[in-house]
Amino acid sequence: MASHIVGYPRMGPKRELKFALESFWDGKSSAEDLEKVSADLRASIWKQMSGAGIKYIPSNTFSYYDQMLDTTAMLGAVPPDTTGLVVRLVFPLTFPWPEEMLPHFIVPELGPDVNFSYASHKAVNEYNEAKSLGVDTVPVLIGPVTYLLLSKPAKGVEKTFPLLSLLDKILPIYKEVIAELKAAGASWIQFDEPTLVLDLESHQLEAFTKAYAELESSLSGLNVLIETYFADVPAAAFKTLTSLSGVSGFGFDLVRGGQTLDLIKGGFPSGKYLFAGVVDGRNIWANDLESSLTILQSLEGIVGKDKLVVSTSCSLLHTAVDLVNEPKLDQEIKSWLAFAAQKVVEVNALAKALAGEKDEAFFSANAAAQASRKSSPRVTNEAVQKAAAALKGSDHRRATNVSARLDAQQKKLNLPILPTTTIGSFPQTIELRRVRREYKAKKISEEEYIKAIKEEINKVVKLQEELDIDVLVHGEPERNDMVEYFGEQLSGFAFTANGWVQSYGSRSLSHQSFTVMFETCYQIALAIKDEVEDLEKAGITVIQIDEAALREGLPLRKAEHAFYLDWAVHSFRITNVGVEDTTQIHTHMCYSNFNDIIHSIINMDADVITIENSRSDEKLLSVFREGVKYGAGIGPGVYDIHSPRIPSTEEIADRINKMLAVLETNILWVNPDCGLKTRKYTEVKPALENMVSAAKLLRTQLASAK
Repeated sequence: MASHIVGYPRMGPKRELKFALESFWDGKSSAEDLEKVSADLRASIWKQMSGAGIKYIPSNTFSYYDQMLDTTAMLGAVPPDTTGLVVRLVFPLTFPWPEEMLPHFIVPELGPDVNFSYASHKAVNEYNEAKSLGVDTVPVLIGPVTYLLLSKPAKGVEKTFPLLSLLDKILPIYKEVIAELKAAGASWIQFDEPTLVLDLESHQLEAFTKAYAELESSLSGLNVLIETYFADVPAAAFKTLTSLSGVSGFGFDLVRGGQTLDLIKGGFPSGKYLFAGVVDGRNIWANDLESSLTILQSLEGIVGKDKLVVSTSCSLLHTAVDLVNEPKLDQEIKSWLAFAAQKVVEVNALAKALAGEKDEAFFSANAAAQASRKSSPRVTNEAVQKAAAALKGSDHRRATNVSARLDAQQKKLNLPILPTTTIGSFPQTIELRRVRREYKAKKISEEEYIKAIKEEINKVVKLQEELDIDVLVHGEPERNDMVEYFGEQLSGFAFTANGWVQSYGSRSLSHQSFTVMFETCYQIALAIKDEVEDLEKAGITVIQIDEAALREGLPLRKAEHAFYLDWAVHSFRITNVGVEDTTQIHTHMCYSNFNDIIHSIINMDADVITIENSRSDEKLLSVFREGVKYGAGIGPGVYDIHSPRIPSTEEIADRINKMLAVLETNILWVNPDCGLKTRKYTEVKPALENMVSAAKLLRTQLASAK
C-alpha cells in the first residue's frame, strides 16, 4: 500500500531557516553558510520521510520565500523594473534584502511582452540532491494554469488582459523542465493545480484540458500526479480533471472535500491512481485513524487496491513541525496532537493498515486519545457552552446608530478634524525582548517584569504626547506574538515552545489551533465582551478590538461566503454590544482587498475602522469612489510600516488629500497602515512627526477654505 506527502514545512523544527536567512541578511554569515543550513534541512526531511516508509516523497517544495516566486524564477519572468527586489529574493544568495520589504506572497505580474525562458533549474537540482542521498523523490511544480490564474496584469498592462493567453508562452518552458527531470531519472512529477477548487468559468476549465494535451507527449514515460487541495472540487472541474490526457493520478483534499468523495464514488477513471488526502495538513490535531481507515476502505472498492495512495489533505507547510520539541505540553494534550512529523507517521500507519499490517497498539492509543479529547473537562465547560448557545436568539446590535454615537463620542472626546492615532503596538526594542527573556527564564521576578513593562508604557505615552498625537495607545509592550499573549489570558488554549507555522516568507506565527469554528469564535467573543465592559468601567473611552484576519478567513467558494461573513461579523458585534454610546469602539484590519466584503465591514458597526491601504495602491479607496456610503469613522493607512522608509510630510498630505476626495472630512482618521512593533524608533519617530504635521497642515488648509 503506497503513501504520499503533498509537501512539508521548510522553516526547520526550531526555525533554523529563519535564523539562517536573518543572519545572512545581517551580513553575519556567508551565502555558503545559508546554503549549508538549507541543504541540511532538506536532507533531514527527505531522510525522515524515507525512514517512515513514505513511498512518494516530494522535492522542490523547499523555498526561501514561496513557490509562486520560485516558479516565476523558473520561467525567467522576473520583471527588470522591480529595482531588483524579486531578483534578490529568488537568488537571495547574491543579494541581501531586508525581509520586511515584502508582501505576504509574491503575486506574479505579467503582460503580453514578458519574455519567458527556462532560467532557474531548482526543480532538477533538488531532485538530484535527494537522489545523491539515496532518496528517489517526486518533483513538485506549480501547474501552468494555476500559475497564470494566480497572477495579475503588471503595472501599465490593461486590467482586462487575459492572463491565460500566456499559456502558449509558458508551456514550452514547462516542457524543458519536464525533459530535464525525465533525463535525471524522475519517474513521477506532481503538478499542484489547487485553483481547480475555485468557482471557475468554462474557458478557464478548458485551459486545463488544453495545457495537459499540449504537455502529453513530453510527459510520456512519466507518471503524472495532479494535486488539488483546500476545498471540494466542483463537479464540472472534477470532470475536466479526471479526463485530462497523459495524467496517471489525481490528489484530493478529502478533509475539506466531503462532496469530492461523492464524485469519486459516482465515477472515477479506471486504471488511474487516487491520492486520497485523509490526513489534515491544516491543523495540529491527531487524525481519527479508524474513521480515515473506513473512508480508505470504501475507496479501495472503487479504484482497486494497487491504485489507492494514502496522502495528506494538502502540504504540511501549514502545520507546526514536530511534537518532539514540546517538553512543556503535558501527555494528555500531546496525545491529542500531531504536527508535521507525526502526520507523516499517521499516513504510513494508514497505508500499512490497508495493506493488512495494522499496528493495533498505535490504532488503539489513537482511539483512546480521540475519546479523551471529546470528554475532557479541559475542552468541555458547560457554562461557556450554555452562554454561547444563548447567543443564537439576538442580532447583538448597539441601541443607537453610528452617526448618533459618533456625535455623543465627539462631545466627550472633543477631537480635532482628521484626528491622528496609531494602530496599537510600538517598537519591541532589544531591551524589551531581553526583559521578557529574563522573566521567562525566571531571572527576574514578576514584580520587576511588570515594573519594566509599566516604564515602557510611560515612555510610549510620553512620546505620543510630545508628538501631539490625538488618541494614544499604550504600545503593547507585554505582547510577544500576534495572538499568543491574548490566548495566554484565556482558558481553553495550550501553548507550544516550538509550534511555529510559516505565515509568509520567513516569518512565523506561534500556532494556535486555527480551526476557526463559529462556536469557538462566539465563546471568545463572550470573553472579550467581559474585558471590554471592565475597561469601560475603569474609565476608558476608546477601545480597539482588532479583527485583522477577517478577510483571510473567507472561504474559497462564493457559495460559502454568506454563512462565514454572517457569523464572523456577528461575533464581532457581540464583543461591544453592551457599551455606552459615548464609548468609541475601534477595529483594525490588515491586508488589502476588502472591496468584495465592504458591506460586511459596514455591518460590523464599529465606530472607527483603521485599515491597511498604502501598499494596495489605495485600491481600498476605489470602493468609496464607486459610491458605497460609509458613515462610520475610517482611517485608511497613510504610510506603509512594512518598510523602513520614512515618508515625507508632503507625501502623507498628498495621500490624505486623495482620501478626502472620496470620504467626508468629519469621518476621516489619520494613522499608519499597521502596528509599529517591527520597526525601530529611529524610523517611527520621524515618520509619526511627519504624519502629525501632514494632518495639521490639512486642518489649516481646510479651515481657511471654509
